[in-house]
Amino acid sequence: TYGRLSRAGVVAFASSLDQPGPMTKRVRDSALALEVMAGQDSKDQTTSSKPIESWVDACKNFSSIKGMKVGLIKEYMDHEVDDDVSEGFKKAKQSLEAQGAEIVILSMPHLKFSVPVYYLICSSEASSNLGRYDGVRYGHRADFNKKPAGSLEEFYSRTRAEGFGEEVQRRILLGVFSLSSGYFDAYYKKACQVRRLILNEYNEAFKSCDVILSPVASTTAFGLSERVHDPMKMFLNDYFTTSVNLAGLPGITVPIELGSKKLPTGVQLLAPHYDEMNLFKAAEGLEREFQFYKKEPEL
Repeated sequence: TYGRLSRAGVVAFASSLDQPGPMTKRVRDSALALEVMAGQDSKDQTTSSKPIESWVDACKNFSSIKGMKVGLIKEYMDHEVDDDVSEGFKKAKQSLEAQGAEIVILSMPHLKFSVPVYYLICSSEASSNLGRYDGVRYGHRADFNKKPAGSLEEFYSRTRAEGFGEEVQRRILLGVFSLSSGYFDAYYKKACQVRRLILNEYNEAFKSCDVILSPVASTTAFGLSERVHDPMKMFLNDYFTTSVNLAGLPGITVPIELGSKKLPTGVQLLAPHYDEMNLFKAAEGLEREFQFYKKEPEL
């Protein structure tokens, strides 16, 4: 959940979306890491004072998820995905049903706006956060020994052009545009309003279910630099994950199987704010069923 972990020491990208979390090979390893990392931090005023639960014990003493209500979002199921992704999701759903979970179909019509809303908000916040990397106080500084800067503007321009990659520059430019006079209300403000609608839909959905199950990405892993020249295709691959950050929800991805191309497919589980307990229980149930990492020693 946004606020569970301190962001102190993390390079700020989009402050209202940024939330660090562990990457592990097993669900219970993730639970252990989160137990250690979570908690209130005086260096980050957004951290929560809510007590830390024993998520590791919940994983170790796991019995069943019988009676747990698992939500499936209609708009997600209608979204086109690779055959391998679809098959992995289908098997995860069947596994949860076989373990006694009750499937609930949900409708969240505003989720279709999550990708553009996410990129408008994150780019706007990034353009502000990354403004500090000017080569004077923070970050890279261009080499002016051979060719000195003729003005302060040239100093900044050369430094930031060298220090930021193409994608970072693209997001800064988009963010500056959406925050500029005359466009703020039409873009950034409107994105924030739709973000609230998405959060409201999640809050309403969790009145009917304990966790939500969905794919993680539209495709299996693609090659390094394969889509670097097609940013729109890259953005759309985030369809299932962007709304999680917009709503500040806790989420976990669990690998299910290797697909036809021998690439792993997985599913995403989401829970209400500060309900990581149910999240780990559902994830542990899936992991025990599929045992993706069969040779990993138990913690």
